[in-house]
Amino acid sequence: MAIKQELEKKIKRTCLFDKHVSLGAMMVEFGGFDMPLLYQNAGIAPEHMAVREHVGLFDVSHMGEVTVKGKDAERYVQHIFTNDVKDMPTGKILYGMMCYENGGTVDDLLVYKMGENDFFLVINAANIDKDWAWMQAQAEGFDIDLQNRSDYYGQIAVQGPESEDVMEHVLALPCKELTFYTCKSIGDTIVSRTGYTGEDGFEIYGSHDYINDCWDKLIAAGVQACGLGCRDTLRFEVGLPLYGDELSEEITPIMAGLGMFVKLDKPEFIGKEALAKQKAEGPAKKLVGIELFDKAIPRHGYTVLNKDGEPIGEVTTGYHTLSSDKSVCMALIDSQYAQLDTEVQIQIRKKVFPGKVVKKQFYNKNYKK
Repeated sequence: MAIKQELEKKIKRTCLFDKHVSLGAMMVEFGGFDMPLLYQNAGIAPEHMAVREHVGLFDVSHMGEVTVKGKDAERYVQHIFTNDVKDMPTGKILYGMMCYENGGTVDDLLVYKMGENDFFLVINAANIDKDWAWMQAQAEGFDIDLQNRSDYYGQIAVQGPESEDVMEHVLALPCKELTFYTCKSIGDTIVSRTGYTGEDGFEIYGSHDYINDCWDKLIAAGVQACGLGCRDTLRFEVGLPLYGDELSEEITPIMAGLGMFVKLDKPEFIGKEALAKQKAEGPAKKLVGIELFDKAIPRHGYTVLNKDGEPIGEVTTGYHTLSSDKSVCMALIDSQYAQLDTEVQIQIRKKVFPGKVVKKQFYNKNYKK
């Protein structure tokens, strides 16, 4: 009994935990947090389609936030981040990675430019403690104020083609002027327009009380609450990576096909030498999309075979897609088999199912440009 109580203590709850329970959510552990998997007895599909066709509401308060301020803030972020923040305008957001010296991925993240020498970094929930320790270790020699604000901020995401209307009229948050991958401060609140679903959408960062108030207003207005289940199916359909699946300490950004976010023309950043070498020589493995010819569902960790039945890699994420009615997956496989239309097979339990290599994006993105 004591062991069970100790384990329960270690699982964190977001500021919206009671809201999820009151809505009858199925709760699961994710990234060290007790999070809603879904709200509908009918499964993930209604939540998924609400985001694709109308608007959905996500609790993403489990994500981590780190602020970097001070004279050397830009130089520090340049040092730890694969993308290029030099001359980045205030209000702009960039996606990229933090890497180890060997090119392996510490985490993927968003960097917000809030002002001169003022950056706001959004990191993955499961990596908060690891990332924070790593960032502190890299801060030596930089004149910066580095703070972990993960416990202060709550965060919700409003996603879908009707999200702008909901932000403006339900929450009274002016956001029409925000373009894709931009942000602004409204008092103590940060509003951004990025998204992890392939649809237009916004993120709101604020105090726990404010985020609870926003949640209540949105639910009262009839916005569909959405769990981690459809968050994963939505991001997967448009080929967006999840750390731990498509990126990891062993999977570099080059292997994952994210080289466009690795600016090798920067003077320096941690991991640059290893990533430049890997890009020049070509990685041994590449992340690809695979479409099966049958309805079988490929899952994380399933073995990918060549047409002769020899193992060539593993599935990272797989589903029978809700938007296109196909059995597809992303998989990390030997590079020699990564060309489009290459015939492959996937071992699913005791059977082998044929398929082919396709593009990783299984659904067209509908971002607001």
